[in-house]
Amino acid sequence: MENTNYSPRLAIRYKQEVIPALMKKFGYKTIMQAPRLTKICVNRGVNGAVADKKLVDIAIEELTTITGQKAIATHSKKDISNFKLRRNMPIGARVTLRGDRMYEFLDRLIAVALPRVRDFKGINEKSFDGRGNYTMGVTEQIIFPEIDIDKVNRITGMDITFVTTARTNEEAFELLKELGLPFRNMKKDNN
Repeated sequence: MENTNYSPRLAIRYKQEVIPALMKKFGYKTIMQAPRLTKICVNRGVNGAVADKKLVDIAIEELTTITGQKAIATHSKKDISNFKLRRNMPIGARVTLRGDRMYEFLDRLIAVALPRVRDFKGINEKSFDGRGNYTMGVTEQIIFPEIDIDKVNRITGMDITFVTTARTNEEAFELLKELGLPFRNMKKDNN
């Protein structure tokens, strides 16, 4: 039986600390105006999927292990003869996280996975899309402790997109910074 009173640590932090901080900074009248994280999309293209169909299955299995939610295959949209690619061929894997699973994944990403990146100096703050969404790339799936390094046959990366209700990049940046994403301090890097 599941515990219905459980709430992820970051969901509680969002309600207790992030909303008041955003309201103070941007002068929102109600808490409903404060931007929130709606979903996290994890997407992974598989190099060599055209030649070996098992690579997509491995990618799906790894994404499912990392996120705790069943990943699905992504399919090509058109034929590209130079790459021997046919329409509707599986070429990657993706998963969309919402609610508690989204906050749990974000917490593990911030607290465990990102600190395991070699020479990590923070994530780039220039990857916003203009509509309040942020995408970052992870070069190795082995930064996640759920992945057994001995069973990995190929190190690949993935894209992680944070979709927010923020209307501007500045609002989204403050939201993600308050949630704990370790943005690189650009002013320090230039000196």
